[in-house]
Order: sequence, then C-alpha cells, then structure tokens
Amino acid sequence: MDDVIRQVLQMETWAVVGWSPGRDSERVASFLEARGKRVLPVHPVHGAPSLLDIDMPVDVVDIFRRSECAGAHVDEAIEIGARAVWLQLGVIDEAAAQRARDAGLLVVMNRCPAIEWPRLAAADRAERFVHERAGHRT
Repeated sequence: MDDVIRQVLQMETWAVVGWSPGRDSERVASFLEARGKRVLPVHPVHGAPSLLDIDMPVDVVDIFRRSECAGAHVDEAIEIGARAVWLQLGVIDEAAAQRARDAGLLVVMNRCPAIEWPRLAAADRAERFVHERAGHRT
C-alpha cells in the first residue's frame, strides 16, 4: 500500500470533494497546497458544484464525505478521467474502490495525506540512515 500512497502523493492536481472552511477538509487542502499541489475545492457553496464542473484535468479526487456518499464521487472521478481516488479516514466503500481499480485508478482508502506524507518521509529518512550506516561498516 505504501507504494500506491507514494505514487498518489506525487500527483499534482487534487480535487477535494466536501471542502468546507474551518473543517478538516480545509486543513488537508492547505497541507497539500503548502507542498506545491494545486487544490480544487468541490462543494455546492464553497467551490465547484461537482467534479463534472471542473474544467481542467484532475489527478486525484480526495473524498471528505460519508461512506454512503463516496461511491457517487468515485464514479464521477472515473468519468472525468482522474488517475486516483483518496477516501479519507473513516470513508470506506469497498465496492466503489473496486470500481475505481477496475477502471485503472489508484485507490487509497481510510487514510489521510496529512498523516501519510510525514509518516512516509520519516520511514524514508530511517531507511536512508540504516543504509548509510551499513555502508560505513568495515
């Protein structure tokens, strides 16, 4: 799973479905923007009304909606040609995830990029340290 997460985190344009000011969705969007990602809010009041209303290519659809609503957004992600879907912590829809995989999208589910990014960065630093130390042994 870490390889998939790494691939998705490298993608540039993220549509955040359910983006709302003052909520976790806004904080994660800001986290992504601070790391150079283009973030497109998707919300009936605070952004594009739906993924279908975005007029540029989207790499990742990041879903901040209840699990029972996630499938419709996954289907929209497939329709717009997104490369990946990311279902946030607590958002679990196995059937929708399988539809996305079947359509060729990468899928991350029940995770948060604001947690995964630093976790993987720390793991990468630790691995480099171990390899460097092993290289200094005589």
